[in-house]
Order: sequence, then C-alpha cells, then structure tokens
Amino acid sequence: MSYNRRWFFEQCGVGLGAMAMNALGAANSQQPHFAPKAKRVIFLFMAGAPSHLEMFDNKPQLAKFDGQLPPAELLKGYRAAFINPNSKLLGPKFPFAKYGQSGAELTDLLPHLSKVVDDITIVKSMSTDAFNHAPGQLLMNTGGMIFGRPSMGSWVTYGLGSESKDLPAFVVFSTGKKGPSGGNSCWGSGFLPTTHQGVQFRSTGDPVLYLSNPTGVDSELQQDSLESIKRLNQMRFDSTGDPEIATRISSYEMAYRMQMSAPGVMDLTQEPKHILDMYGADPAKPSFANTVLLARRLSEKGVRFVQIFHEAWDQHGNLVKDIKQNCKDTDQACAALIQDLKQRGMLDDTLVIWGGEFGRTPMVQGGNDGRDHHPNAFTMWMAGGGFKRGFTYGESDELGFNVAKDKVHVHDLHATILNQLGFDHLKLTYKFQGRNFRLTDVHGEVRRDLLA
Repeated sequence: MSYNRRWFFEQCGVGLGAMAMNALGAANSQQPHFAPKAKRVIFLFMAGAPSHLEMFDNKPQLAKFDGQLPPAELLKGYRAAFINPNSKLLGPKFPFAKYGQSGAELTDLLPHLSKVVDDITIVKSMSTDAFNHAPGQLLMNTGGMIFGRPSMGSWVTYGLGSESKDLPAFVVFSTGKKGPSGGNSCWGSGFLPTTHQGVQFRSTGDPVLYLSNPTGVDSELQQDSLESIKRLNQMRFDSTGDPEIATRISSYEMAYRMQMSAPGVMDLTQEPKHILDMYGADPAKPSFANTVLLARRLSEKGVRFVQIFHEAWDQHGNLVKDIKQNCKDTDQACAALIQDLKQRGMLDDTLVIWGGEFGRTPMVQGGNDGRDHHPNAFTMWMAGGGFKRGFTYGESDELGFNVAKDKVHVHDLHATILNQLGFDHLKLTYKFQGRNFRLTDVHGEVRRDLLA
C-alpha cells in the first residue's frame, strides 16, 4: 500500500498537532542555562539616536577645535549618512560636571539622572555597523540589519516564557513624534512562533485596540463566540498541525483574559500622588512619563519584557532646542524608574537599558546646530540586573569619533544581556531554514567587566 502526503496529514494530524502544541509549550518553558541575575527587562529605546557628545561623553578637545576641520587620517574610509565627512568639528553645546560618589560626568540636561548615577553603568564605548535609522534600529533590536529576524524581546520570551497568564510576555509602547523607522519588525517575532512577538499597548483608552466589547455584545455572547472559534481553529489545527493556529488559539484566550486584567494594570489613578509626582506622570495626559510608570506596573504583574520606543532624537538641526526638550520629556521618568524599582526591591532582578541605535557625529550638520548619524562610538546605560553600579566603562577618542578603549559592539551587548537572564547566547538557538539562528548571529562576547 502506498501512502501519499495528503493521507499522512489526514490520518496523522492529531499526532502532529500534539507535537506542535508541545513545541509551542516548550518555547514558553525553557530552562535557563544557569542561574539568572535578571528576571525581566525594561528597554527605554531612544529611537533617532541621542547625541552622546551633548549628554554623556565629555570632550574638551572637541570644544577646543570647534569650527576646525577634523584630521584627514581620522576620516579615511569613513562614511557618513548625509554630510560630507570633511565637515567642521562642532564643540559640545552643554557644560559637563561630575556627579555622585562615582564621579560620573553628565551635562546639565540630565538633572534627575545625575542623582542616580551611582546606581547605573554607563558604557561610553558602544559601536554598531549601521549608520541609518532603520537598519540601525533593526540591528540593535534583532541582531541583524534585515527584516525578518526575531527581536530581542521575542528571544527573551522564547527562552524564559511568561510569568503572567493574563498579560502578554512582551509589551511595547511608542511615545515619540512617530513610530520607529524599523517599524513593527523592531518587536516582531521573525521566524519564532508569533506568540513571542511584542504586543503594542496604548497609554490611554483601551490598552489594546478593540479590547472592549462593542455595543450589543455581552460576556455570554462573547464566550459562546470564542468557544465556537476555538473549536473551528482546533479542527484545522488537528488537520494540519500548523503551530501558528495554536498561536491563534492562544491569542484569543489571552485577549479574553486581558479584558479583565489589562484595564486595571493600566489605570495610573491607582498610583499614589507621590509616585506620580516622582515620575512626572499625569493620568489625564499621555506622556513618556506615564508609559515608564506603566512599564513598572506591568513588570510587577509578570510581564517579562517591556520596551518603550521614543522616536524623537534625530537632531540634524535644532540640536540645542530639541535635545533640551527631549531630556525634559524623558530624564525625570528614567531616573524615577530606577528609584522606584530600588525602593520596591525590584532593581536587583530587573534590567533597565537606555540607549538608541547609534550616536551623532563630532562634525556639524545644519549650519552650526546639528549632528549627523554616527555608528563608530556612542553611549548607553544600564541599571540593575547584575550590572555594576556607579561604573563608567570604555572610552572614545579625544574627539568622540572612534572607540579608544574597551569597545562594546551591539552583539556584545546582546550576549551580555542574555547572560544576565541566564542564557549562554551560543546555545539559545532556533532552527530555521536548515541552520540554528541566535540573537547574536555568529558574533558576540559577554562583557564580564560590566557585571557585578
């Protein structure tokens, strides 16, 4: 007797379905490779690329040579996004001072962060391969510059699963002037099961569009409808064994549970006034501050990975005015998050990450008040999750152009983050198109000097 493909799927569908469901479940219940320092991540993604030279990286020599051409040997092989690399140098626009017992240097743009510098790790030697926004954001968020790779949040939830049955494991907010240039791929699941993709929440109204029932649909009708849809999906799943159908079933069930849980966790009026004031949050007005406070509330409820995209930092011109506004909008809430997590005993096992896709050029753009994209050297900071506190790592050269000491590539950052979550980045893999993929691709080194 001969057996064809159609017979196999028709007669063996239940077995395939069981295997697919088991695989889906396994994706949510992997065990860390070793004891994790962090259980959850809050990534404050400053999309558009903040200028390290105006905020974190003090360069007296850049101020000294303001208005002069950079050394010719510095520009050999260098490619900028928009400007002629042979543009004049632009000195820092704001004064630096030292803060805290650690003596970390910041400008007066960051009065709130300056009060918590002894709780953060500042990395001044970040480096990336991309010098335009979309590929840079994809690289920082997915480990690759092309669409279709799983995001870091998806890898984390694939590895650790969820601590909450009533909320997504991976929640995303967008608070800037627009969404990120990399689009939904910045939080997509790529070739991982779509149950691991980020779920975009809103900071006002329904947390997710269409979460509330429309007029005329009561809970009984909704439940009957969901049961019917589930039976139809299950029949199809049993026939084909497609894991995406299992994801669809799971998403309907999650949406139903979210109707009960999400509105409460998103209600900032439940927060005491002193906490709202600490963040600069106002429940009546959408803001970055509101969203950071929501990130803390979601983390408390078991959400594994919360990411806030604040696309506002692309200062090709109007640098002084715009970066002042950006810092006014974000500095207080970022510092409050560290204080709040610390006072709740959550900072040790929560990893907070702040940064964009690259930095800005030491050379001028936009007359005398702007900077172009710059991948060679930029700054990020981390707090909690087993990173050293009150620690500044790495150096750029005297003009802030190239990394001079202790370079940390994006792949190294990813490897180090996964390490703190209990995973060997070489072993957290997913087989796709015949080979094992990982967040760090074929690169990455855990930077243990950053770790406590």
